[in-house]
Amino acid sequence: MYDSGLVLEGGGMRGIYTAGVLEYFMEKDRYFPYVIGVSAGACNAASYISRQPGRNKSVMIDYVRHPDYISLRNLMQKRELFGMDLIFDQIPNKLVPFDFPAFHEAKERFVIGTTDCVTGEPVYFEKNENPDDILSIIRASSSLPFMAKAVTYKGHQLMDGGVADPIPFKKAMADGVEKPVIILTKSKGYRKKPTRFSKTGRYFYKEYMGLTHALEMRREVYNNQVDEIERLEREGKVFIIRPSQDIKVKRAERDPEKLDQLYRQGYSDAQHAYEAMENWLQAKAVETS
Repeated sequence: MYDSGLVLEGGGMRGIYTAGVLEYFMEKDRYFPYVIGVSAGACNAASYISRQPGRNKSVMIDYVRHPDYISLRNLMQKRELFGMDLIFDQIPNKLVPFDFPAFHEAKERFVIGTTDCVTGEPVYFEKNENPDDILSIIRASSSLPFMAKAVTYKGHQLMDGGVADPIPFKKAMADGVEKPVIILTKSKGYRKKPTRFSKTGRYFYKEYMGLTHALEMRREVYNNQVDEIERLEREGKVFIIRPSQDIKVKRAERDPEKLDQLYRQGYSDAQHAYEAMENWLQAKAVETS
C-alpha cells in the first residue's frame, strides 16, 4: 500500500504545465512514493524522479525551435512530427543529460502506461523491472498516433499511453495508492468533443484494429474518466491540480512564449494548491491510521 501517489496525464506539449507543477514539488522536496504517467506525463515524471530541477523546462522550451524537434519535414521523411531520435536519444544522452544513476537509485515506484496497438488495451511497465530500457518505454508511451511510429518492445507494438488509459488513476488505486494526487493539463470542465477525424485510424492503422478501436473510443473513455475523478474530488477521495486558466497551447505547440506561460502557470498553481494538498494528505493519513 502507498499512502499517496502521483498520477500524470499526457497532452503532448501541454505537458509543460505538469513540468511547472513538478518543478515546485522538487523545490519543496516533495516526492511521492508512487508515480504513474502516460506520454508527456511519463517524460516529466522521469526528470522528477531523477531529481533534476529545470530539466523538463529545458527539454520542452529551449529545444522546441530546434529544426528536428517538431517539423513537417520530420513527418514527410520519417512519418514522425516529433523528432523522436532527438528527444529520446540525443537530448537525454548528450544535450541535456538525463541522470540515469540517480533515476535508478530513487526509491519511488514508477509506472509507465502504453497502448498495445494490436489489442488496444493498456500495457504498463515498471522502472525497476526494465532498468535498461526506460527511454524506449517512455518513447513508446509518447508515440502519438499519426505523429509517430509504433515502438516494438517485448513482443508488443506500442504507442501513446494516453489512448487506452489517458488518466491512469484506476491503475494507481489498483496498485494500492490510497490518496492519489492527479495532475491534469486542461482546465476544469474540459471535455473532449467529437471530431471528424475520430475514424481516421481505420485508414492509417489497418493492421492495428485494437488501436483503431481505442482511438474511436478515446473521447468517451477520457470524458468518463474526468467525470469520475471530478466526482471523487467532490467526495474528497482524490486531489486534483489543473490549469487555473485556459491558456491555449496545442498538442504540438512550437511557441516558446506560450509554453513558458503555461509552465509558469503550472508552477503557480502548484504553489497555491500546495498547503491544501498537504493538509488533505495529512487528514487522510489520520483517517486511515
